[in-house]
Amino acid sequence: MSHWLILLVQFSIVAYALVGGVFLAFSDFIMRSLALTSGEGGIEAMQSINRQVFRWVFMTLFLGMAPVSLVLAGIAWANLNTPGASLLLVSGVLYLAGCLAVTIICNVPMNERLAALKASDKDACTYWTGTYLPRWTFWNTVRTFACILAAGLQTAGLVTLVTT
Repeated sequence: MSHWLILLVQFSIVAYALVGGVFLAFSDFIMRSLALTSGEGGIEAMQSINRQVFRWVFMTLFLGMAPVSLVLAGIAWANLNTPGASLLLVSGVLYLAGCLAVTIICNVPMNERLAALKASDKDACTYWTGTYLPRWTFWNTVRTFACILAAGLQTAGLVTLVTT
């Protein structure tokens, strides 16, 4: 196993865990806190959060892990007979499907719809409480577990690779 690959796996473990930690904060207490505000206040806060998320630190980790996951999964696929490779493969696919794809397919469309609403409108509050909060939080929790599981699988794969 090359040193650069070991470093890449170590980096991916930290990055998956950091992205998962951001998602965990939202599912654990941020969304519950926003739900306790007035509908209008929660909507405005989430609209602001959704605009600010495009800052470079989070987006670099979140989007940057897509090509890293592809590379690691490709290397693992090409070396499936190597101990731990299957764990690295599943980890990369899990991040791509459970984090990136869920974001694109589920969370982003809800964010876009929320962004188009005026927080003071009754329809906005109905969407916020009836659809956005429960569905967005559910899919965010899926992303959380996908990232945490991906980090765990990467860790197990790395340990297997370096100890055999």
